[in-house]
Amino acid sequence: MSEDRTSYADGTSLLDRMLSRLKTWARVNSPWVLHFNTGSCNGCDIEILATLTPRYDLERFGVKLKGSPRHADVLLCTGPVTRQARDRLERVFNQMHEPKFVVAIGSCALSGGVFRGCYGVMGGIDRVIPVNAYVPGCPPRPEAIIDGVVKLLGSLRPAKVGLQAVEVGRDAAQGKGRTPARGGSS
Repeated sequence: MSEDRTSYADGTSLLDRMLSRLKTWARVNSPWVLHFNTGSCNGCDIEILATLTPRYDLERFGVKLKGSPRHADVLLCTGPVTRQARDRLERVFNQMHEPKFVVAIGSCALSGGVFRGCYGVMGGIDRVIPVNAYVPGCPPRPEAIIDGVVKLLGSLRPAKVGLQAVEVGRDAAQGKGRTPARGGSS
């Protein structure tokens, strides 16, 4: 039966490639997100919830908020990692299916923010789990959060080679307009 399939130079069949493209299409066009607060002041949490309201409507990009890590594709993390939250964060991350993506939202999630140096704070999210996109701000505006999620989804498209960390520019974090396609500081 495998002799009937068209085989490419890398050993994959036409069916395998079509299924892979279908999975990528579904991931990019309908990602399910899980929100996890590692110990923030709730400013970023309010902004994440604002992105889901009809005014900003993150769902127009196919994003749906889920309550279970087993159903989520993207983990939205806010706050600095505390000693109490570290094990829970690792457990939630490990419960997510592959491929999984993480977006660190807010200054505290990036570096520990105003809580850096406190005895119970370990630092940013990337000290515990790998982060794919960073959204700076204290708290970041809903437009910046949407921009970070859209840039992450854009980096998942097949035309891109590999998945690199994406950072939303300072202007988008302050609500001053569009950022470059790849983000980062210039």
